Amino acid sequence: MSAPPAAPANEVVPLRWRDDHLALLDQTLLPAEERWLEIRDPEPLAAAIRRLAVRGAPAIGVAAAYGVALALATGPDEESAARFAAAHDLLLATRPTAVNLRWALDRQRAVFARHAGAPRATLFARLVEEARAIEAEDRAACRAMGSHGAALFGTGERLLTHCNAGALATAGFGTAVGVIRAAWEAGKVERVWVDETRPLLQGARLTAWELGRLGIPHRLVTDSSVGALMARGLVTGVVVGADRIAANGDTANKIGTYTVAVLAARHGVPFYVAAPRSTFDLGLPTGAGIPIEERRGEEVTHLGGRPVAAPGTEGFNLAFDVTPAELIAAIVTETGVLRPPFGPALAAAV
Repeated sequence: MSAPPAAPANEVVPLRWRDDHLALLDQTLLPAEERWLEIRDPEPLAAAIRRLAVRGAPAIGVAAAYGVALALATGPDEESAARFAAAHDLLLATRPTAVNLRWALDRQRAVFARHAGAPRATLFARLVEEARAIEAEDRAACRAMGSHGAALFGTGERLLTHCNAGALATAGFGTAVGVIRAAWEAGKVERVWVDETRPLLQGARLTAWELGRLGIPHRLVTDSSVGALMARGLVTGVVVGADRIAANGDTANKIGTYTVAVLAARHGVPFYVAAPRSTFDLGLPTGAGIPIEERRGEEVTHLGGRPVAAPGTEGFNLAFDVTPAELIAAIVTETGVLRPPFGPALAAAV
């Protein structure tokens, strides 16, 4: 494994295409170690997605787009269709909740269909070209979201975010953290409250690390502190990301997001979702149809590989929950800020 050339000191980029392979920043090792994985085949990429070495709905979609291209990096021309199909199905099955994964793979499937019958090398080049376009579009979308979202805030904001919806979860800049960053750069943010995000601590390990690199003032809190912070008037707004948004605006995000939204509603704190349009799933009328990934119970009963529960304790580990649209003040997208009723707004946005 080797590290690609460094990005600017305060910029976080979780993945990079390097001529014939994909380099991934292994997020399971952060913040203690920055190690890059060299991915040359779809199988290790699928494993990296499943174990959260790369995570976040937009980043997973970008990585998967490169993954199906890697299936055709080598091999005889006559095996191209079979190799593409196998890689497509393998990657699609890795994370069921994040709809960006399916969206990116659908784009690559359309590219493959347009060039069906071409030599393997040509298909590989066209798939890489499309993956690079998806990556560039995601980064541009995040910056646009930041600009639109920053306009929602006044001065002296004390914003709270859950899990990690920063540059690490995207091709760069971030969705929810991108909004917070843009608001900070506009002089509007006093402090960011970072939920630790149990059981895998993406807030503690990843969001706090990103905000520290950016120089944005922040404090880490336990997930169970949110209500107390709001009751004391210490939170002026909440900004979170999304893994899938149904046609009515119901939104799936990291487990614990629904709890934050309920508490925000109780205390009159505006709750915002920041997500690109690739996160929309207008084929689902409501969030009741969003598949919710269930991960290994050991992630709950153990911490850092060490047991924290009594022997024999069984863990139940839902990775996501769904926040009803009625609890969401606005959805920030790359084309602008969507307000309720979300059904017509989402349909118009796409």
